[in-house]
Formats: sequence, C-alpha cells, structure tokens
Amino acid sequence: MCAATTADEGSVGIVSKQVFTTQNFQTLNGASIAEVSVGWEAYGQLNERKDNVVLITHFFSGNSHAAGRYDQDDALPGYWDSIIGPGKAIDTDKYYVISSDTLVNQEPHNPMVTTTGPASINPATGQPYALDFPVVTIRDFVNVQKALLDSLGVTRLHAVVGASMGSLQALDWATAYPDFVQRVISVIGGGAVDPWTIATLQQWANPIIADPNWNNGDYYQGDAPLVGLRQALGMVTLQAMHPMMFNQIYAASGPRETAPLQDIRADFTVVQQLSAAAEARTRFADANHVLYLVRANQLYMAGFSETLGAGLAPVTAKTLFLPASNDLLLQPYLARTAHETLVGLGKRSAYEEIEGPWGHLDGVYLIDQKADLIEDFLTTD
Repeated sequence: MCAATTADEGSVGIVSKQVFTTQNFQTLNGASIAEVSVGWEAYGQLNERKDNVVLITHFFSGNSHAAGRYDQDDALPGYWDSIIGPGKAIDTDKYYVISSDTLVNQEPHNPMVTTTGPASINPATGQPYALDFPVVTIRDFVNVQKALLDSLGVTRLHAVVGASMGSLQALDWATAYPDFVQRVISVIGGGAVDPWTIATLQQWANPIIADPNWNNGDYYQGDAPLVGLRQALGMVTLQAMHPMMFNQIYAASGPRETAPLQDIRADFTVVQQLSAAAEARTRFADANHVLYLVRANQLYMAGFSETLGAGLAPVTAKTLFLPASNDLLLQPYLARTAHETLVGLGKRSAYEEIEGPWGHLDGVYLIDQKADLIEDFLTTD
C-alpha cells in the first residue's frame, strides 16, 4: 500500500494524492454532513499487522503534503520533508506515514487539495453550502481521520504528530481514542486556547466579515471578498513570524520612506510586500473556509470537556510537547500548561522548546533541530 516511490536517498520521492469519502458524517455539534471527502497521501509501507502507522496532522494554512514531491520539477518538497523519509526522524523504512487534508481546508480551490466545507456543493440544494455548512471543530477533523484509518483497517496508531493546528488535532486524538494512540508529538501547540488566543485569531476573521463582498457568506454567485481575504492572510503571515526574522525579510522598509511622508494614501514598502504575498495566496483560498478554520481553532480544548484536566484524563499515550521559544502566536505557556496538566494527572509527558528566529514558524522550518529527540521518542516505550 505504498503511495510513494523513492527518487533519491533520504527522500520519500514522488508521491501521489488519494481521496477518501465517507457518508452521513456526524459533527460534534450534532449536525450531519451528507458526504465528506478529504485528500490524503502516504509514505512508506504498511506492515501486515497494520501497527506501524504514524499520522501527520497539518497546520492552519497547510494541507496533507508533508513530504516528498508531486513532480520532479516541484520547487519545494512537503513542509516536513526534513524529518520524514528513509533514515530520518520519522523513518519511512519503519513507519507507514499518513497525512490527510482537513475539513474546511483553507484552499478548496487548490487542485492538490480535497476538502469539504462551505465552498462545497450542498447536495440538497445543488449550490455551495456557504454558511449553511455546520460549524466544525478540531474533534471533527480527528473523526474524519479516524474514518479514513478505519477504511484502511488500521486499529492502532504508533504516533500522531502535528504542528500548530495539527498539534491540536494530535493531542485531541489521544483524548478521543485513548486505546488507539500510543504516542503524541505536539509541535508549536497546546491543550486549549485562552481568551488572548481567541481574540488574536479573531483578527484573521474580521477583515473578511468587514468586506462588503462577503455578503454574510453568500458570495459564490458574485464577487468574492478578496480584499478581506488578502488582509486576513497577510495577518496570518505577520503573526506567525517573530519580529527579528520579519525585520530581516522586509529590511527595505522603514520610517524614512519618502512616499508615506508625502501622501497619506501611499503604503510603506513592507505593507506593499506583505499585501502582494497575501494576494498570491488568495488564488486557491476561500474566505468562508478561513472563517470556519478560525472558529475550529477558537473552540479548541483537548477532550472537549469542561476543564483541560477532565479533557486530558483519558489519555494513555505518552506525549512530547515541542513549542517554539519565540512563538508569539501559540505561545509556549499553552504547551507548558498542557504538559503540566498531564504530569499532574500521572501521565507520561515531556517538554522541550525549539530555539530560533522565526517565531511560530520555527515549528516548521527548524523542526530538524529536534530530529534526534523525535526519533528517540518514536522508538522507545
């Protein structure tokens, strides 16, 4: 059941995308979705016992492309290619590594993404769901992944590993299916969002809601709210980076620029550059999908109980938290709180921070800094 071929040493090679579909999916809030489809890819070989599976869960603006390339000419491999592959920390000579797109993925118009969300056609009306799509949660993302694994005959996960929004899924896996999950690695995440994080995430939603073209989510027959979407995606980029790296990348801009002094309508260079980068990302993105992703993250508490302690109580998996020291988005205290809560419950949990200049993005760009620790965590009981 290998979905990849090795093109060079240390790489999973050229990978292919597959699609999983399930019917009458029940959401956490009691709604039903007639049909759910998500894309997925895999690296390595599923063993006869089907117990060598490592599930990779992706971040907010990502998708299932965690390693390898779809084509030899692709400029970049999957986002965690540095730690997934033959002989790497997540060794595809040992593990069958599966990664899937989430519900309401940010980029429903990306030809390499399959997802169900507000932009999908509602079979009851023949039109896009828009805001008739039910609110979904991190637990719903997990339950779709569980249905995918059930379809493959997998009854045990060696580990679940995810970054950012993916880390939320990884930890919730251990609360939802404690007998199914042996290990969890939570990278740049935490156990629950707090008021500060909820308010921060809302800044990603507000520009979309304020765009007149949003039209209360009903824009699929007209002009999409691209101005609001661009502003939202620019905000995501800004808040995912630490100032020390942001200032290096946009060093051409500064307070002594001439145009902003002469004309209040003129933008600083950094504003123009950030807007242009966000504009490019609107090509495949959908505004309603961004709103639904924001809400799924705002609603997160592992275990979905009244308290984090109650939510984490069922966990039997051993857990490793890897926050980034300079993360200003999902700050390290969120992971530390979850770690200390697990330890207080008598669970096995470890904590170590990633050091780097990128901020939140250190969990993607500098993950190989913890490669040896990840490998050891996966190979020991």
